Amino acid sequence: MREYLNDDDFTALFRSYRYTAWRLETRRYYGNVGEDKQFQEWLAGKDPGVEWLRPWLGMVREELAKGKRMERVRIVDNPPSDYLRWELWATPYNLAVGEDIRYLSRDHPIVAELPDEDFWIFDSRTLARFEFDGDDVAGIWLDDTPEAVVTALAARDAAWHHALTYTDYLAARVG
Repeated sequence: MREYLNDDDFTALFRSYRYTAWRLETRRYYGNVGEDKQFQEWLAGKDPGVEWLRPWLGMVREELAKGKRMERVRIVDNPPSDYLRWELWATPYNLAVGEDIRYLSRDHPIVAELPDEDFWIFDSRTLARFEFDGDDVAGIWLDDTPEAVVTALAARDAAWHHALTYTDYLAARVG
């Protein structure tokens, strides 16, 4: 049976990695992530502010100031789901603290070669794999088996190579 990380142990991964943290986001919607109220306000046309995001942004700023990198690729539909549009709205705050978030269209041929799962990979050696129950995160577990790590690294390299920066993605959507 898998041993799932508690919130403190998962957060500790972001404090303890030494060089790189990289994420693949594959889903159209994420429930149960502590931001539902803000998402619902945003959907209703209200400004949800960013207080709910400040703990993450502060931690990212602190860790990147140590010379670390944090990157992710989000797979997006055309047009993006409401949730992905919400993430696009929030992305400039992540970018402002140094996180590099890129976008890859779900219809890009390389997506068929990527794992159909979300994960973080830390320092090219520790994989934090997400398990879902519907749209909700059911748990996150660690996998450092060589086969899983190599698969994640190949996915990282392929996705990163083809993904667009936030600015380029927005320009391609408009253009």
